[in-house]
Amino acid sequence: MRRSRIRRLACAAALALGAALLSPAVPSAAAADPYQVLVFSKTAGFRHDSIPAGITAIQQLGAANDFTVTATEDATAFTPQNLAAYEAVVFLSTTGDVLNDSQQSALKRYVDGGGGFVGVHAAADTEYDWPEYEDLVGAWFQSHPAIQEARLTTEDHVHPATAHLDDTWTRTDEWYNYRSNPRGDVHVLQSLDESSYSGGEMAGDHPITWCHPQQDGRSFYTGLGHTIESFADPDFRQLLLGGIQYAAGAVEADCSSTGEPGQGGDSAEAEAYTSSSGVQIAPHAAASGGATLGYIDHGDWAGYASLDPAGATAFAARVSSAGAGGTIEVRAGSATGPLLGSAEVTPTGGWDTFTEVTTPLTAAAPGAGPLFLRFTGGAGALFDVDRFTLTRTPATEDEGSLGVHLFYYPWYGTPQGPAGSWRHWQQGGHTPPASIGADLYPKLGPYDSGDIAGAVDQHMKWVQRSGAGVIVYSWWGQGSYEDGLAGDVMDAAARHGIEVAWHIEPYTGRTAASVVDDIAYLEGKFGDHPAFYRDAAHGDRNAYYVFESLRIQDWSALDAVKDTAIVLAQTTDTTKVAHFGGIYTYDGIAGATAPGWKQAGDYAKANGLVWAPSVAPGYIDDRAVPGNTTPTLDRADGASYDRQWNNALDPAIGGDPTWVSVTSFNEWHEGSSIEPAASDPPPGHGYETFEGAYGKTGAAAETAYLDRTAYWADRFEQRRG
Repeated sequence: MRRSRIRRLACAAALALGAALLSPAVPSAAAADPYQVLVFSKTAGFRHDSIPAGITAIQQLGAANDFTVTATEDATAFTPQNLAAYEAVVFLSTTGDVLNDSQQSALKRYVDGGGGFVGVHAAADTEYDWPEYEDLVGAWFQSHPAIQEARLTTEDHVHPATAHLDDTWTRTDEWYNYRSNPRGDVHVLQSLDESSYSGGEMAGDHPITWCHPQQDGRSFYTGLGHTIESFADPDFRQLLLGGIQYAAGAVEADCSSTGEPGQGGDSAEAEAYTSSSGVQIAPHAAASGGATLGYIDHGDWAGYASLDPAGATAFAARVSSAGAGGTIEVRAGSATGPLLGSAEVTPTGGWDTFTEVTTPLTAAAPGAGPLFLRFTGGAGALFDVDRFTLTRTPATEDEGSLGVHLFYYPWYGTPQGPAGSWRHWQQGGHTPPASIGADLYPKLGPYDSGDIAGAVDQHMKWVQRSGAGVIVYSWWGQGSYEDGLAGDVMDAAARHGIEVAWHIEPYTGRTAASVVDDIAYLEGKFGDHPAFYRDAAHGDRNAYYVFESLRIQDWSALDAVKDTAIVLAQTTDTTKVAHFGGIYTYDGIAGATAPGWKQAGDYAKANGLVWAPSVAPGYIDDRAVPGNTTPTLDRADGASYDRQWNNALDPAIGGDPTWVSVTSFNEWHEGSSIEPAASDPPPGHGYETFEGAYGKTGAAAETAYLDRTAYWADRFEQRRG
């Protein structure tokens, strides 16, 4: 077994205590024998153009800090004999399958036996077919939004990688989401504040830099380092240096687990505050992580920028007190923000004698701000707080959010299917199956909407995956093709826990009176069906979206069904919604700027109407409508979809929606679909794909918009309470 060569810094304990209680200091390099570091940057997938800058930076750090760097992309370097010469191995933005079985075994034995591993950025996008690698790196890559500025929270001010950083650090990089939250297995050094940027998918607890023991060895990982500029940043170089020194055993550091993440990432060490008044970190051997939030006097407080109390139902904290005891006030937004709950702390008889206190929480308003703890009591030291947890009720159930509605189109046909001919796919003068009237090509190919056991059943599985609980069925009148398929589609929806509302399209001869008759017809034909959507919050009424409602001026006939049906007008002009029970927008482009949304939402709330603004991932209809001058909206790898959802859920922009409608599940002509698009469409036709959406590629990108919808559906349910 390889023996670890730990080099201890003089007075390490004193330095750690000083870093905790005084201003953070950058650790100096250990005065120790020179050592060697292997930098490995082989890629079998995406290749980062920052790799050469990273190698140069690590070489320069080595020259200044007494270690020698060998850079290679030759995987044959991974043998037990060769690795024994190195104190640490750095995976610098490796991607894909870069090691064979024997090389994987050599790396594992090397680290388990006392060696060091450092993963930088795309090291998490590596070796997906080797389960033990996930344990080594800490978590596998899931996705990323566009490069943008974000705010990081320093959770450990003692570790040599982060001791030089302030409580928060704002910088620009490519911010990874991970397939799992590693917090329960690693020691988190930095986390991302998901409220500071667009595209975070880890429910508010977003570790980005961490470390952990790996049997007799050590592992360090940071998700930073996508850009070339990162490696010229002194703060990032110091972070990288501290990680290498820790992994190599050149310095000691506490990398014990920071504990299990709570639901929504709501468990934290109290001493990992990001702002404070009066309190200090207090070392305690019996405490989780070896320290508590201490020196608490009346009126002191601590803030936690990465924790959102919205949706939390309870608070629990591990506490000790040889002092006066007192109260923990749980607040939102600031130390004087709304009081959500109070937990009483009585003396426990000693600073190392811990107990748990709890309190239920009233609901914080969405967007009220991050968590703050304020402390009150008598004179002198009150108590210490160790670890605390916020508890949430899961936002969405297996059946999906009944507040998220996907526009669904059952109008496609093929010669081989029940339709007996091509329907809609040929729009724009195309010849299916290779050439269709869409800028994206379905994962299922040009399917038949009457293929219930095939295409439609798969659709409902995908709808279920999206987190939406309702489809809005495109319906073209009594006796239409779509009317004939409705019962079978509803059967498929019911099998997957999906409910069905109705999109009344502008069929020939449509009038206000005919729509009233349509509602009676649909209620009579399908009203007892288990998939027939009724909104429990609005008198169990069923829902009808009326497309292009402005074509008809007088809708007074709707008064006859107002007690049994919610009929939505397509407009934001509130002078055009008399007699309707709600408002929606449908437009797949307008959501990017949300014109009139706030006004429409406020009007709906004031007048007891449903407000269901529509969001879309993008819009392009060049192949379906050749020569059309309608503007298009680029998906921007998911940024457009996120922008529209953010607009919808921001009360200052979106007007506090009752439902959110998504344009669309499968309107292929408009390029607005979230239904999976083929990553390998027929060549020669110029089809777009979802490649790059949320950082995903290939087959993983095909379902990127389904998965992102599930993320937003969950966020919406949290806000709806």
